[in-house]
Amino acid sequence: MASIRVVTDSGADLDPSVAKDQGIAIVDLDVRLGDIGPEVTRTWSPAEFWQQCAKSSSLPETSAPSPGAFVEAFVGALADGCDGVVCITLSSKLSATYQAACAGAAEVQDRIAVRVIDSLSVTMGEGILALDAARGARDGKGLDEIADVATADRDRIRVYGTLNTLDNLRKGGRIGSAQAIFGSLLSIKPVIEVRDGVVEAESRQRTRSRSLEYLADKVKDAGDVEVIAVAHAAASDVDQFISLLAAKFPRDDILVSYIGAVIGTHSGPGCMGVCFKLK
Repeated sequence: MASIRVVTDSGADLDPSVAKDQGIAIVDLDVRLGDIGPEVTRTWSPAEFWQQCAKSSSLPETSAPSPGAFVEAFVGALADGCDGVVCITLSSKLSATYQAACAGAAEVQDRIAVRVIDSLSVTMGEGILALDAARGARDGKGLDEIADVATADRDRIRVYGTLNTLDNLRKGGRIGSAQAIFGSLLSIKPVIEVRDGVVEAESRQRTRSRSLEYLADKVKDAGDVEVIAVAHAAASDVDQFISLLAAKFPRDDILVSYIGAVIGTHSGPGCMGVCFKLK
């Protein structure tokens, strides 16, 4: 029976222990915080990353992995006896990671078959696709079947989030200073959605509590949900948000993960996201 390895990137915000348990290899994007380079930042847990950000006046910066980093992961799968690789990446409309993975796959095409899937998503939206692909691999599904299911399932993934601060978006050049100040003065908490691979404004709520209620309502109104995950950037009120969701979903069925450095660089601390797959 063919053995398939699933590879994803650190933008999926999969807990390393979960990824290891599910047999998923993670390729790290490069993250820099001021003078601290990726060789150090990649050793930090998400909690440590947010602690370091709180001490620094610098905005984190990210860059896509090199094709060589993906080659290493693909060749590693070959060395472990795998017959093929399904690689699921961050949205190609937000990062060059997908292009790097494709270039890496081209380098090893004469050694191992690789299917690169653009998740058109971020954080645990991407992570849910990777977890589902890993489940398919364990069930003995073939390379193309796993890749085809992951591609089809992209349309069933929903990702919403609320930002606790607009500073990271402003400093990163995503919005103008006046708009950021306006939002801060009115305590506006933007709600965003990942739509067709791009981050779009979805709503503006006046308070943090209202924004969390709004996110919970989006899930409750979505219909039948197969998988749900909460991703947060060291948010102190994550338990409160989970309680809102627990009215519909048993707590044990809700995956919880940290938003790490890759997505957190743009979302800022305190961001709360909910990612789910429709049945």
